[in-house]
Amino acid sequence: MANPEQKRSFGIRQRIGSFGFAFRGLRYLLATQHNARMHLVATILVIAAAFYFGLAAAEWILLLIVVGMVWAAEAINTALELLIDLVSPQKHPLAGRAKDVAAAAVLITAIIAALVGVILFAPHVINRFL
Repeated sequence: MANPEQKRSFGIRQRIGSFGFAFRGLRYLLATQHNARMHLVATILVIAAAFYFGLAAAEWILLLIVVGMVWAAEAINTALELLIDLVSPQKHPLAGRAKDVAAAAVLITAIIAALVGVILFAPHVINRFL
């Protein structure tokens, strides 16, 4: 048996495989999580608006950072919920609190993303329509 502390090589096939696992997780997220599908719609609308208003590079960067934060928080929240369900299949107050706090992380990032969106898009909307 190989020494578990011995480093295994991590070649191209393993790297491609790790992307496969990540895409499988993304598919699971979209297939099973209603909020992830809502984030997808919001992401598409925000990106379309960014193209429409011709956001500057710095604005794009800020937008992509906050959109990425929301997606990452949603994925981590889902992973934590799955893990909690595995280790505590019966209802437990701490398990419920952990899920609530993970959901709060998504809410916090979504609120920040919405505020950044308002700050970024408001001047463009005002200039275009008012």
